[in-house]
Amino acid sequence: APRLDASLVACLLLAALAARAGDRVDLLAHDRHLRAYVTGGTGASLLPRLVEAMAPLQASLVETDLQAVSHEVLTRVRARSLVVLFTALDPAPVEQGLLPALSALTARHTVMVAAVSGPAVAALAPGRADAGVVYAAAAAESALAGRRAVTQQLRRRGVEVVEAPPERLAPAVADAYLALKAAGRL
Repeated sequence: APRLDASLVACLLLAALAARAGDRVDLLAHDRHLRAYVTGGTGASLLPRLVEAMAPLQASLVETDLQAVSHEVLTRVRARSLVVLFTALDPAPVEQGLLPALSALTARHTVMVAAVSGPAVAALAPGRADAGVVYAAAAAESALAGRRAVTQQLRRRGVEVVEAPPERLAPAVADAYLALKAAGRL
């Protein structure tokens, strides 16, 4: 739930910034199925429409079908756009779902992946007090190494990756958007 909440807040901030800059904003919420879709958002009605579409969204222990998300984006969004995927940087789903579909996405769109980092995982990594703590530290290091590897793979394919703790995700995504705008990449 904290990851979902942080992603929703970041999404709303990004939408407000983009609308203020005169950009069109669409929202697509998807896990195994399409959960919400808002199209053609601009102006004062945008944020209330987004909030209404996102309000029923619930966190669930379901792996997102990233290939289906890519297909939905490619089918629904014709004009070159910034596509921001709020998802976890877990290696298996990204490698099996997103990476195979990435070339089609990046050929038509600028892609950003925004993920909530796990401060608890990072805090476990240096532990060495006893066998249980060492095991937790090894698992944390493995998870962190997997996320770093996935981040490198995404960046090599031209994807902007933003990873931040829950309380920093919204400003980090906003900063990345503004940097892309300033660099003329949007």
